[in-house]
Amino acid sequence: MKKIVVFLSVMMIVSCSTSQKQRVEISCGQCQFGLSTQKGCDLAIKVKDKAYFVDGANIDDFGDAHDKNTGFCEVIRSAEVSGFLLDNRFQIETIKLNN
Repeated sequence: MKKIVVFLSVMMIVSCSTSQKQRVEISCGQCQFGLSTQKGCDLAIKVKDKAYFVDGANIDDFGDAHDKNTGFCEVIRSAEVSGFLLDNRFQIETIKLNN
């Protein structure tokens, strides 16, 4: 019985964490999306009008976050991402920025 419970638990976790590619807005959660649960500037995505902080990528991984033309603290950009939600945070697997 214990093995069945463990097996079913693992299967549920795997099926819930399946990622799929989706187009999102990506920017600074604090500066552009108004998130206030963390201090400083942190990468976030917006999916269907709801913003989530990102785990697995840093705001400075894509250049200077404060660059006037491309920085995430200054502009909201479009991206194709894959990942999944876990505890109200987006666990990012891939990010492809659109022009």
